[in-house]
Amino acid sequence: MLNPKSNIMKTNWRILLLLPFFALLMFTSCQEEVVDITEPTEAEALVADSELTTFVSATSKMDGSRDNIIDRASCISVKLPLTVIANGLEIIIDSEEDFEVIEAIFDEFDEDEDSLEMIFPITIINADHDEVVINNADELEAYVEECGGENEEDDDIECIDFKYPISFSIFNADFLIIDTIEIENDEQLHRFIKRVRNNEVIASINYPVTMVLADGTEIEVNSNEELHRTIKEAKDACDEDDDNDHNDDDFTKERLDNYLVKCPWLVNEFKRNAVALTDRYFDYAINFKEDGVVVMRARNGDMLTGTWETRIVMGRGAKLKMEFENLADFTLEWFIYEIAEGKVKIYDGDGGRIIMHRNCDVVIDHTIERVENYLQECLWRIARLSVDNTDNEKDYIGTPLKFFENNVVKIRINGELVEGTYEVFVVNAGGPIGLTIELEGRPDLKLHWLITFLGPDLIKLENNHNRMVLKRHCPDVDDDLNYIDDVLMSGIWKVASYMVQDADLTENYLDYVIGFGEEGKLFAEGDGRNIVGSWLSYRHEGLFLGVKFDDDILGEFNHRWRIKEITPNRIELKDYSATGAIERVLVLEATNN
Repeated sequence: MLNPKSNIMKTNWRILLLLPFFALLMFTSCQEEVVDITEPTEAEALVADSELTTFVSATSKMDGSRDNIIDRASCISVKLPLTVIANGLEIIIDSEEDFEVIEAIFDEFDEDEDSLEMIFPITIINADHDEVVINNADELEAYVEECGGENEEDDDIECIDFKYPISFSIFNADFLIIDTIEIENDEQLHRFIKRVRNNEVIASINYPVTMVLADGTEIEVNSNEELHRTIKEAKDACDEDDDNDHNDDDFTKERLDNYLVKCPWLVNEFKRNAVALTDRYFDYAINFKEDGVVVMRARNGDMLTGTWETRIVMGRGAKLKMEFENLADFTLEWFIYEIAEGKVKIYDGDGGRIIMHRNCDVVIDHTIERVENYLQECLWRIARLSVDNTDNEKDYIGTPLKFFENNVVKIRINGELVEGTYEVFVVNAGGPIGLTIELEGRPDLKLHWLITFLGPDLIKLENNHNRMVLKRHCPDVDDDLNYIDDVLMSGIWKVASYMVQDADLTENYLDYVIGFGEEGKLFAEGDGRNIVGSWLSYRHEGLFLGVKFDDDILGEFNHRWRIKEITPNRIELKDYSATGAIERVLVLEATNN
């Protein structure tokens, strides 16, 4: 979000630039001379008929190509929700994700004739973001014809976008800044620029502004000149996809190659000869390199090297050929039948299919130094630990690991650090990277783990049928976690309510008080006993509190609880089942002591 202080600074700066001008104006007016006031230059304000203003307007036009599978027109879009009949099946389209439902129906059979009907009336949105009610197919066809044919040149710019919000300074007739407005989306920007082009307002953009290219790359611009150059260079640099091919297989070889080499890819679905092999190849990481070499990392860390190339087949789209000496399942020339943002689908005619998702954070070429540096950046919590088909992660609730230099590793238990050793190693020459951990009393960690996945916040390790998942925990950079920790450590807590489904078990814990100490030390008193344990607040698709007591009674609370509410006086924690049902609710309230 834009920093309000920075806006004030920019506004003041502009006023300071204008002060000498107005000082001169006052001086000359005292001499009763006629002074012609000139508008701000194009370097400062948007000029109504300039190319830059035209570019900004075209960039903010409504792009109607995303729903061409429905309306077959790129200058209009159908407002959702909408009811359609696709190949005889009635479907309610609530979001753009539902376009894939239509596509799946169309792709189910290769030999049938696809048809789509809309239930009128409908509302369309034109390029200027205006809404129009359409009552029948003939009215719609008139608007479709106005859009022109597939891939015809049009006025909108789709290869670059503004990253919102952005703000403008507004000048009055004397060219003093009288207001600052914030723009949140394309529609607001397009309507505002229309006022600029009609000479209804004089405005300048408050820089810096971030522009987003079609491939997701972000570019920061700091002046009108930079913005003009950036849009001009990018406006024709991508395929605007203004066609009616819902499979999106009209890309060029150059575009396809650049798309594949941009980042590594992870296998999400795999079939060969109509046999599902996803369990075997899930999360295999593939890196297409510019020199025609493809490197694949298996889940066990093995590196496989092969070759790849693409070609365009007239009337059939594009094909991707991969060859591996020791991986026959991937070795084939595959047809590419869909490219979406961050996703590629390929298939062959014998029931084979691969769906890959792009992940620019995956590291394929591991090195010992890279892994060691990564481990030492933050704490790591054990999110999953399965040894000999037994889940042991409950033994590590609230007990993160910390890796240090010189092969020292420490685990935080009951607020105390227990020291051990670790080693990052290479399995054979040029083989996968492994990790060993030795901590007293923790034999389930003392295995030769192979690193199978290394992401920005996640490390997956395997050993035969054993599995471990480490998730990075950097609490100091998370304001929400800092607040939670401050609240927890600021008082003494009692159990105000403990519900297991419909059973109220609060009475069993009324004699206990609980405290959250520094360094993850958990303590409790009650029934004449002093009890210790471990705790950790962390983020994982929400905010959680891990609690583990070394006690049979309070051990009932040992769990990774989702934090539903937290104030200085009250904490509400919930335990959800795999289906999303609430199984337990634990409420802690601050005591007055």
